Amino acid sequence: MTIQTRPFVKGLDGVVAVQTQLSSIDGQRGILTYRGINIHELAENATFEEASYLLLRGQLPTQSQLEEFKARLAENRALPGCVPELMRCCTIPQDAAPMDVVRTAVSSLTFYERDMAWIADTTIETTETKALRLIAQLPSVVATYDRLRRGLEPVEPRTDLSQAANFLYMLSGEEPDPDLAKALDTYFVLLADHGMNASTFAARVVASTLADLHTSVTAAFSALKGPLHGGANEATMRMLLEIGEPAEVDGFIDNAFATRRKIMGFGHRIYKTGDPRATHLQRLGAALGDKLGQRKYFDMSLQVEKAVLRHRELYPNVDYFSATLLYYCGIPIDLFTPMFACSRVAGWAAHVVEQYKDAVLIRPQSEYIGAVDQHYVSIQEREWRFQE
Repeated sequence: MTIQTRPFVKGLDGVVAVQTQLSSIDGQRGILTYRGINIHELAENATFEEASYLLLRGQLPTQSQLEEFKARLAENRALPGCVPELMRCCTIPQDAAPMDVVRTAVSSLTFYERDMAWIADTTIETTETKALRLIAQLPSVVATYDRLRRGLEPVEPRTDLSQAANFLYMLSGEEPDPDLAKALDTYFVLLADHGMNASTFAARVVASTLADLHTSVTAAFSALKGPLHGGANEATMRMLLEIGEPAEVDGFIDNAFATRRKIMGFGHRIYKTGDPRATHLQRLGAALGDKLGQRKYFDMSLQVEKAVLRHRELYPNVDYFSATLLYYCGIPIDLFTPMFACSRVAGWAAHVVEQYKDAVLIRPQSEYIGAVDQHYVSIQEREWRFQE
């Protein structure tokens, strides 16, 4: 007999698992808000530091609060000495996936959080302190890893730059272009939080056991690695490179639909009329393509969008136009998903804090659909049945 106490909903689609004050999504109307503020307003006006403060502290900062928050981020960017050593190619295989390396480095940062009592401390004040440091350190982890795998020494972070500008500086060792830094900053704002997505839910499940922040965020990283969640931007850019030339777009898309090949970067589990974040990334991608004199791949992305719409009413999601933006910023394609994490870590941390406040263990039920009325059979009888 099958025991079922609740209706089964595959993939938890539409099931409300937690209540949150962090972000809201209206998929039918294409609306996203952080703490009630529309994402369009934030993308046009806010910095990533302001968005992070908003998510963690519940409101936009005053000028003095923002300056203090930025200063604390800047002073926490440097990595403990052993973390870069962990990421050196002599320690990690040359062909290791960047998400695996970054996830491992994030987990290792736990070792340097003062002492064991501090690591296990899940009070709100302590967790917010850890969160600020982790937001500051994650871009340093990504930039340091990329330089080490290229045989270059890491670049020390600067305290006079924004999160986005400092990342570009640490990646290249050169003064960051203000327009590229601004575009990357807006990208960070747009991806800082997004409801109960897979990685955020993973972080909250782990946090509900009262595991520490770094453990919860490590779980989020594991969920983000999957191609159905965080890898579509990388797949989009690789598709554009595979197509190669604008004249090949229509034929490539027609063949993709004919062969049922999945085209990454289109459609969304929640949004039915288009992702509101995509409009800002499209605008920024066009601007960077013009600035650099490299409109080719951005224009191809527009052609792909039109070609897809000829076959099916599918709209670009946040990953689609972020691909060319990150590419124009000079970020290696296999770092696109870690870049996603450099933004989303603000939301993950805020959700962990909110979960601690909720103080409820997330423990859903499952519906058993296996065999029933089975009985133990001795090993001798099992052998006899097998021989038959």
